[in-house]
Amino acid sequence: MKIGALVFLTEQSGNPGAIAREAENLGFESFFVAEHMVVPSTYTTHYPRSRDGKVPEFYARLIDPFVALAIAADATSRIKIGTAICLLPQRDVIETAKVTASIDLYSKGRLILGVGAGWFREEAQVMGVDFAHRWQHLRESVEALRMLWSGDDVSYAGEFVKFPPVKLGPKPVQKPGPPILLGAHDPKYALKRVARYADGWCPGGLSVEKARECIPQIKSMAKEFGRDPDKLEFSVLLMGGDGPTADAMKQYAEAGVSRLVVAASAVSEDGVKVVRGLESIVECAAKL
Repeated sequence: MKIGALVFLTEQSGNPGAIAREAENLGFESFFVAEHMVVPSTYTTHYPRSRDGKVPEFYARLIDPFVALAIAADATSRIKIGTAICLLPQRDVIETAKVTASIDLYSKGRLILGVGAGWFREEAQVMGVDFAHRWQHLRESVEALRMLWSGDDVSYAGEFVKFPPVKLGPKPVQKPGPPILLGAHDPKYALKRVARYADGWCPGGLSVEKARECIPQIKSMAKEFGRDPDKLEFSVLLMGGDGPTADAMKQYAEAGVSRLVVAASAVSEDGVKVVRGLESIVECAAKL
């Protein structure tokens, strides 16, 4: 079982390079960072993970993920680095293609791009996203990214993503590009989306039972879309708690999950110290 660490980075967390290097030294397979652009001053969206339904204040202070990953790439040599998740519809796809390809180049092919459409209606609206159609926007962005990463004189004509023939470099080291994992949580809709256009799935809090149920469905639908189901990778993001037990890791692996990403804490004021606190999870996985 591969073990990743997710750290919520703010200006108080310390240097992303030092945190990622500590994760690498401790044996983590991957290092992930989160993204939110802004928190509107007024909103009605209910946040289910807080007692009062309010969006955590630190979401407004999260470091730009690609700045953090560029620093992490420079400070490490082996650990994979990624987003969990990038709110892709809120970003310009051409700019995103360039920054992700640049990070993949300088990290020598270590980038994992976890993407999602977002759940925070007011944030999406501030960023110019048609919230009701954000999933279509996400799919178009993923398709456009892959074209920009792999070809020249490429164009895209979707409903939300549009650009004329362009040349864009650099190209990623990974071919045809960094793996794109879908961070959607709702199995009712996520399964088909993963099967149709993602390289893998990284839902939050997926139970072993749900993994056993959903992964075969995704693989079956992938075949229907003419894709190779064996090339899909399944990860699970675990939020809070003491981390998975050895037995839970075995059960996840038997269900088809190859990576568990453990969230360090709600917000990391000392990222190095918090990552060190997760060392026992890596040690447990290494014994399996």
